[in-house]
Formats: sequence, C-alpha cells, structure tokens
Amino acid sequence: MNTKRNHRRRTPSIEAIKREPPARFEGGAYRPLSDSQCEQITFSAFEILHKIGIAEAPEWLRRQLIERGARQREDGRITFDPGRIEAALQRASHRVSLPGFDEQFGLDIGNACVHIGTGGAAVQTLDAETGQYRNSTLSDLYRMMRVLDRCEHVHYGIRPLVARDMTTPLDLDLNTAYACLRATQKPIGTSFHSAAHVPQVTRLFDLALGGENRFRRQPFCFGVIVHVVSPLRFSTEGVDIMRAAIEAGMPLQICTAGQAGATSPASLAGALAQGLAESIAGTLIVDAIKPGHPCIYAFLPFISDLRTGAMTGGSGESAIANAAAAQLLHRLQMPATVSAGMTDSKIEDVQAGYEKGYSVALAAQAGADMINLSVGMLGSIMVASPESLLIDNDMCGAVLRTVRGIEVTDEMLDLESIERVVCGEGHYLGEPQTLQLMKSEYLYPELGDRQSVADWLDAGAETIWQRACSQVHEILDEPPSGHLTPAADRKIRELFDIKLRGNPNASKT
Repeated sequence: MNTKRNHRRRTPSIEAIKREPPARFEGGAYRPLSDSQCEQITFSAFEILHKIGIAEAPEWLRRQLIERGARQREDGRITFDPGRIEAALQRASHRVSLPGFDEQFGLDIGNACVHIGTGGAAVQTLDAETGQYRNSTLSDLYRMMRVLDRCEHVHYGIRPLVARDMTTPLDLDLNTAYACLRATQKPIGTSFHSAAHVPQVTRLFDLALGGENRFRRQPFCFGVIVHVVSPLRFSTEGVDIMRAAIEAGMPLQICTAGQAGATSPASLAGALAQGLAESIAGTLIVDAIKPGHPCIYAFLPFISDLRTGAMTGGSGESAIANAAAAQLLHRLQMPATVSAGMTDSKIEDVQAGYEKGYSVALAAQAGADMINLSVGMLGSIMVASPESLLIDNDMCGAVLRTVRGIEVTDEMLDLESIERVVCGEGHYLGEPQTLQLMKSEYLYPELGDRQSVADWLDAGAETIWQRACSQVHEILDEPPSGHLTPAADRKIRELFDIKLRGNPNASKT
C-alpha cells in the first residue's frame, strides 16, 4: 500500500515505550446525569430487581440466592429486597487489583483512574496488504496483541477477535489464552465457552508463571463473562463460568449489554435503569458464591438505529449512555467498565475518527475505570485491525491528556519569566521553563502529522494509515517480549495442543 515507504518518518523507540508503565489520571469531571437523575435511575434499578426480578436462574444459583433472602415469584423469577441489595453492595469489592504478567503494568481498578483497553469478538480482520476483509485467525489475534503490548496509552488487552481457524471450543479457549499471554506483559482478559475449560486455562497460566498455584497469587488474566442476557434473564452458561472462575481465583469482569430499542427500553433512562439492575444482579451472584470476590462491572449500554434495528456503536447516544453508566456505577462504588470507540465506519476514515474520539473522550472524562472496545475496532466491532489499534493509541493519548487537566502552581505561573520575555527577546523558545516542560506538559503523537504542508509533501505525503502500516511491520519484525520463558513455553506445549509455532515470526505466523 505504501509506495513511498523509503521516505517514511521513523517512529520513536518502541522498545523504550513498552518498558515504561504509563501514568494514569483520574476522571469524573464530566457528569451527564444530575444527582437527582442518578437517584431516580438507581431507585428504578432497585425496583426492577425488587418487583420484576431476573428469570431463568439455574437450580444451584436459585437455591443459593433464596438461602440469602431472595424470593421466587410464581412465574419463577427471582426478586430481591432493597435492603439485601444494599448489604450485598456493601460486601462487594470496591477496588480490584489486576496485575500484569509483568507486575509493573498492574492496574488498580475502582478509584476513577481511567484505563483504556481492547475488547469484543470481531469475526473479521482488515488485511492492510490487500485492503480486504477476511475471517480472523489465531495468528491475527497474536499479532494484534503484540501491537497492543507496544501501545503506550492502552493499558490492558481483552481478546479483540475470534480465532475462527480453531476447530473446537476447547482449542479456541486454550489458544486464545495462550496467544494473549505470550504476546503481552499487560493484564489480559479472556472469555470461556464452558466452565469446564476454566481449570485447564488457569493450569496453563500456572505453567506460564512457573509453578502450581502461581496464577492465584498473580492473576494477570480476568474472566470476561456475560452473566445476564438482556432483558433480565440469567445466562446459565455465564453463571456457571462465573462460579468456576471464582473457584480458580480469577478476577471477574461481568458484562451486561442491553441494546436500547431491542433488548432494553428505547428511552436512554430506561435502558440505563435496566442495565444497572442487570449489573447489580452480578453483585448478588458473586455475593451468593463468595462475597467480596474481585469483580468489575462491564455495564455496556448498546444502542439501536431504530430505522433498521442494527446496533450503532458510534452514535452520540452510545457515547453519552456509556458515560452515564460509568457515573451510575461509581455512585454505588462498583468498579466500572463501559464501552467506547465502537465506530460504525468500516475503514479508518473521518467517520471512524470522530466517532471514536468523542465516545472515548466522554467515557474517560466521566471517570470510567476501564474502557473496553476503545481501540482497534471497525464496523460496529465486527472487524479488528492492528493498524487501527496504533492510530487509536495516538487518539487515546490525547484523550488521557485532557483527563489529566491543567496543573496550576506558582511555578507554572512564572511571572519573572513573563517579564524577562516581554522586556527582552519577545518569545519563550529559549526560556528554561519551556525546555523543562517540553515533555512533561506536552504529549506528542507518534503517527499524527504536524508538519507544514510543504514539509509533508517533501517527506513523501504519507497518510496516517500508511504510517500505521509501516509501524506495525516494525513492531512485528522485532523480537517479541521474553516474559514467557522458553522452559515455561515447552511445558505448556507438552500438556496442551498449542497451534502457534514454537518460535513464531509474528509478521508471518
């Protein structure tokens, strides 16, 4: 695609970037709901659980919930008294530690510091060489996570695509987990087809860390689990997987994703109330199994385009609803995950840029602890692209800079410097403060172009997509991180049917 690759701008040291844990900044300045609106929606969520309840509880969960004070309606729906809901929320974990495989990349979730990550289950990859969409593979997943490992402003990696070349559900779960852990040192998240697969995956993690029960002490992977199927039904498979993950010592990120106008009310307020009730239902499940187990709540209010019924990930309604979801979860001290960056555009174009930009910015400014689906996705999260991931990394850096805000101190308001300049050379370029703050006060894009038009033309007139393609090649041509030792890798391959080659050249796997 890049006919002028020999003129491309060389990127900064990627190796240096990946070794530096990024700073995190506290959000929450943006509050789309007033206090009274938060109270009204929260009250409605409690009333939904108290009067309508959740259907289709598997027998083991039904018994445990009723033992803890829940009630069963004549139609079988399980309802909960407000007092017992409040008690469960008090017992729940309000902060969750997510260590990385390299613990310097660990995250503290639940303090309104904003963390950005991948997510989703894209079934296609945009092939940058051909410009065509094709079914996603295990190699695509590995390459995507290799690129994520080098993205300064992306803090964790939930598997963003489905390896459609895996022939059995067990192959899929084991190889997805392996590809993610091998590719990145950052915290990862994965999902499971079956509760029976959880012990096998955590055994694989133990081997990766070097011994039995190591994963319990360093749970670098969290389970991404759909515990409720909207509207207001327990997921039998999901709650079984929750129980297995809790038994294995795995932190949880449990998801509800009602689609307004389809599986949740068309009014945004109603969709938020139902979604919050479904999220709180997750607290009640955890409380019935193991009170206080580390649990993060992925409250993902999706939106329908009511003209067609299709999901629209890039709408303004989606952006504000997810920001409001973060606000509601924080009000109840529930570690908060929302979604953003789910552009409806099929390519990296202007539409993709503006839809990702405002949705991630609103979620971050609202103080979401984690923002899933925020990078690397196209086509309403049906397509994944490592080139898009790199471009979005630039965008997320700028968004996080806005979350950081403006530091106002006596040192920053240097009146002596102002007088020296206005009475002297008339510019601040040579001032000590300018040099001192050049890197600490300002963030510079790696792919975004700030040259003059003339300089850009002289340098080859590369687009941001062309620069991203070049940098993906640079990353994948470098040796991968050595955090998974050869000895651990051999033990894993002796016990499990790992499909990635033993010494993969990531750009050609």
